[in-house]
Formats: sequence, structure tokens, C-alpha cells
Amino acid sequence: MKYLIPAVGLAALTGCQISSETLQRMEDQAKYEYYETSEFWADGRAMRTPPEGTFAREQLVGNPGLTSGRVGTQLVSAIPVSVDKSLLLLGQKKYNIVCSQCHGVLGDGNSVVAENMGLRLPPSLLDLSERPAGHFYAAINEGYGVMPSFSGELNTQERWAVVAYVRALQAARSTRPGGEPLPQENR
Repeated sequence: MKYLIPAVGLAALTGCQISSETLQRMEDQAKYEYYETSEFWADGRAMRTPPEGTFAREQLVGNPGLTSGRVGTQLVSAIPVSVDKSLLLLGQKKYNIVCSQCHGVLGDGNSVVAENMGLRLPPSLLDLSERPAGHFYAAINEGYGVMPSFSGELNTQERWAVVAYVRALQAARSTRPGGEPLPQENR
């Protein structure tokens, strides 16, 4: 009997129709579509001109080399922010959080995620030292191959910090502990 009452209640509710208005009020709210007319505004347009001095969130502003890693179609060759210890530490922190799962802690592409990937393996970042700095920034910003964009996780400064840290990993691979370069065959 104690199971019969809830079962009857559920059966009764299946016959009820809950209106879309009750569940999805935002779907049914009054709104204007693109290029629709409006009697509210004197010019009769529903679409408004943005206020002076504003810009779209996706619009690039300022130095395109800084915000996109490119000037026109050319990737920037050098990191356009001041590289210092604090930037490298930030880059290390963000790299370890966002990138190391696939590219490995050393940037060599050896990671647990890479071992279990059925698709294209993440590349060794150490082997890409000839690529310009803008290549790494653009890959983080836009995604590359099967790698998604991480622009939502890393802001502009953090992206360049990661690029600086990748450059540090690449330099460390080709340098002996005393700072002397390794011979090409030992890299």
C-alpha cells in the first residue's frame, strides 16, 4: 500500500500537461529579431547602434600581435611582452594546470592523457623550437588540430606567459647545467 500511493501519483502526473510557459519562460519572452522594426524608437529600428567608445567582446583592439599572435597573416616571431621571472612563474603555473596533461610536464608529449589518446597524439613542444612565438599563442588562442581553444581559460597575459614558459622548456632541453649549449646530436 505504501508503494501504491506514489505510483498512482506519478501516473496521474504523466497525464498533466505543464505548459512551456511554466518551464521555459525565457523562450517565450517578448524580444526583437535582427532588423525587425520597432515602434518604441523614433527611427523605427529595433537594432541599436552601440554607444560611442564601446566594442564587441570578440573585436580585436590594440596591438594585433599582442592579442592574436599575428600581424596580418604573419605570426609574430618574438614574445611581445616583457619576459621576467614573474611571467615565467605564471607561465609554469598555467602550463602545469592547462597544458601538461597532454603535452607532458617537460613539454615532450609524454603524459598519461597522451598514452590513452586514440586520435592524433599531442606533439612534443620541444621539437617545435623553430616555430615563431605567435604559433604557440595562436594555438592556445584558437586551438590547433584536435586541441581546442583555451582562450576561455587563459587571458592574454597568461597565454604569453605559457608561450614564454614553453620557450624556457625548449631552451632547457638544449642547454647543459652550466649554461653551455649541448651538441646538436645530444638534443
